[in-house]
Amino acid sequence: MSEKDPAAGRFAAIQMTRLIGVACVALGIVFATDRVLPNLPDWVGYILIANGLVDVFVIPQILIRKWRSPK
Repeated sequence: MSEKDPAAGRFAAIQMTRLIGVACVALGIVFATDRVLPNLPDWVGYILIANGLVDVFVIPQILIRKWRSPK
């Protein structure tokens, strides 16, 4: 029986974090431009954009450093 490689799960987690971040940015732009819910305040869209950018650029780097194999 073969064991699962932990690197595959970690890679998937990093990629899913980036994908969710891109989706948050896109949804935030839609909300900020009043395309879907015109009664929603603009700041909700801006928060989603900021959260998405953190998910795309910051969180994966933290996870990569945390999961780096020891030398």
